[in-house]
Order: sequence, then structure tokens, then C-alpha cells
Amino acid sequence: MMMSKERPPVVSHVSVIVLLVLVHFKPISGDQRLRFGQDGRFKILQVADMHYADGKTTPCLNVLPTQVAGCSDLNTTAFLNRMILAERPDLIVFTGDNIFGSDATDAAKSLNAAFAPAIASNIPWVAVLGNHDQQSTLSRGGVMKHIVTLKNTLSQVNPPEAQIIDGFGNYNLEIGGVEGSSFENKSVLNLYFLDSGDYSTVPAIDRYGWIKPSQQLWFERTSAKLRREYMSKPAAQKTAAPGLAYFHIPLPEYASFDSSNFTGVKQEGISSASVNSGFFTTMVAAGDVKAVFTGHDHINDFCGQLTGIQLCYGGGFGYHAYGKAGWERRARVVVANLEKVEEGGWGAVKSIKTWKRLDDGHLTAVDDQVLWSKSSSGNRRKKTIHGA
Repeated sequence: MMMSKERPPVVSHVSVIVLLVLVHFKPISGDQRLRFGQDGRFKILQVADMHYADGKTTPCLNVLPTQVAGCSDLNTTAFLNRMILAERPDLIVFTGDNIFGSDATDAAKSLNAAFAPAIASNIPWVAVLGNHDQQSTLSRGGVMKHIVTLKNTLSQVNPPEAQIIDGFGNYNLEIGGVEGSSFENKSVLNLYFLDSGDYSTVPAIDRYGWIKPSQQLWFERTSAKLRREYMSKPAAQKTAAPGLAYFHIPLPEYASFDSSNFTGVKQEGISSASVNSGFFTTMVAAGDVKAVFTGHDHINDFCGQLTGIQLCYGGGFGYHAYGKAGWERRARVVVANLEKVEEGGWGAVKSIKTWKRLDDGHLTAVDDQVLWSKSSSGNRRKKTIHGA
């Protein structure tokens, strides 16, 4: 997987790609509910660790010698534009370290530039914070408050129903079923976004932050509420709708895997918090989360299953982020597919799949895998057309 030496390192076509994005997508309306399309699919693009700073003056890190000249944040912008055009996602999720605060002269300007391709695409997008976003001219809360003002974002500073909650950027999104189907007024896929913190504020504990009890309580209550709604009439279901969780810092449980039981690569240690806050156990007990997606460790990009939950990295995306020369920057794509029912139309989620695309000459797709399927989870299918 060596990086293509033929692709020029200098980006001069960013504005052209932005124009193409504008041509291909229509603006979203303010009251639009996220839902599965008439093709029974919902696609999510994860962008991990852009580390955006000051644009064309910001140098790239850990690239091949032939790529150094002219390589900057604009390479990150070009990659994001290429991914949007190639995948046409229904939602873009930025999983933290969106900017590299210590190198960003003006946090607001850097955030605007980092998210510019998503804004221009008119595709709904959301973001959570990493451990570097707040190291420039805005506080951690200030960064999230700026993000929620940007066009087309569905990000929230914090859930309105949670009066006391740690961090900034804890919220959820409900993905409705296909319009016109019996599931159109139900959330058939639930997305949870959490602030995994930056650095420990407890003197006796070093290293990184973690998901606090107040956040876990909010997650538990939200998961329970969504389960009740999904299992209530009309079209009452027997189990909870599947959920996906997105945050920046990996859980300690990510260290449970070796090359024999994951898909992808592990090229550095797991930089989790030095304490285990128990959030993995909380998710297992809730029962609906099928996969977790984080960033933080840029040259890890694996998915491994533990106790019924897939723990996945996005893989490093940004060119000002540390990486590995010759190992392409990458992005993760997740697609949820609905089951086709005999009476016509679409039902509940049938499967959740993922792959990654590399920033090479062809946006090569690698590591296509099924993260979860209804048939293998012990649930019985009802009135499903074989081969749908």
C-alpha cells in the first residue's frame, strides 16, 4: 500500500472540486429529517484527525520526499472533496482533532477552512472534539459553539434535556426509515456522539480524558428512550434499533485485539485514557450499539469485535497530522442497508458494512467488511425477500 509517486503533491484544483461538489448536491432544508433513501441505504463518511491549521502555509507531516514540496492543509481539503464526490454520503462525521490548535493562528478561521468542503457540499455533517481542537484562540466550549453556527451542520453543543453533563458535543441523531414505508416515523438507526475529553484534570491520573459518568447517564437514558419508541406501536419491534457511536479517544478495550482478530492494521499503541471509565460496559448493557468509531491514533485503522460491539478506527485523514510516509491517508465509510419486505418497500436495518478509501490516484477501497447483520445477531427476519 505504498503511496502513489505519480500523484502531484501540489494542490491546484481545490476550487474546481468545490464547484463540482456544488453542482452535484442540493441545499438541505432546515427541517429536514435524516432518513434512509428510496434505495434502502444510509451512508456515513468518517473523517478522523484533519489537524487543519493555516491552509497553504501549513506543511505536511510524514509524507514521501517527492511529496513534500507544496504539500499543505490544501491536500487535506482536496482529499475531502474527492471523498465527497466519490462516495456521495448522506452524512459526514468529523471525529475530532479537526484543527491542530497549537499551529492554528485563528481557531474560527481554521475551523471554517477545515469544514469548508462539507459546507459547500450541502450534505448534513456533524463533528465532535478531539484533544487538540481547543489549543488555539477558542476554548473547548468556544470551539463547539462556533461549529454549531456553521451551515448545514447538525452538531449540538450539548443535549437540551441534560442540564448537567460533562464536555461539549454530546448529542444523538435519529435516522428515519424510508418515506412511505411502515418505518417512516421510526428511527431505524441511532447515532450517538460524545465528547471523550482532552487531557486528564485529575492530578493523580495522567494522559488523556475519558467519557464521564454524566455522559454515560445521558447515553443510557437516550438509548432506553429510543428502545421504547422503536418497540412501541405502530410497527412495534421486538428489539432495539442498531446504534453507532462516534468520539475521538479510543476506549481501553481497543487494546484487546491482535492481528488475528481484527481487520485492518495496528501500527502504534492504543492511546486511550489511563483509567477505564466503564463506557464500554455501559454500551454492552444498553444492547443497541453495534459499532464504535474513533480517531486519535492516526496509523491504526482496524475494526475488531468484542462482546458484540465492533471497535473501529477511522485512520488518519489530515496531512498536517502525523502519519507514516508511504502509508496513504484514509477515510472510513459505513453503509447501513435495510431489508426488503414481501409486501413491498423497506423494513428495518438488515446489515451495516464498512470500507476505507485511500488517498491515492484511484481512491482505492480496502478492507470491505460486514460489521453487523440482523441474521447473525440472533434476531429472526420477518417476511424478507431472499437476495434483497
